[in-house]
Amino acid sequence: MSRAAIVELLHAGVSNHGIAREVGCDHGDVAGIRAELGLPDARTIKGSASPEDLFWRRTQPADGGHLLWAGHRNSTGVPAIRTGGRMHTAGRIAFRIRWDRDPIGRVRAGCDANGCVHPDHVEDQPMRDQYAAIFRAVSA
Repeated sequence: MSRAAIVELLHAGVSNHGIAREVGCDHGDVAGIRAELGLPDARTIKGSASPEDLFWRRTQPADGGHLLWAGHRNSTGVPAIRTGGRMHTAGRIAFRIRWDRDPIGRVRAGCDANGCVHPDHVEDQPMRDQYAAIFRAVSA
């Protein structure tokens, strides 16, 4: 059992049972660490916040105006939030915050900063296609 992994998942809003399954420990051990840290039960966090609110709680400003993810990552390492029974990637939430629409295709940071999820820096596939077309036109 990795205490650091448990603490990270607790801060990401994952339930005691969810952490116990993911880390492979007893949920009572997770509850004890949650109590030591003074963190509320995961239901309190999830029930009171939208994906956007949870996004802002799990990001940290970085040099150069970037925003890095400090929360949970899914099984493939993608920054993610589970709320309302659904998994949301941080990139898709960031995109909706900035553009007020769902992204098309994969969301990536256009700034090329590793791990950046800043809403002003994310792009969907049509945006990348448009930028590529503009670059080709300028380069021709």
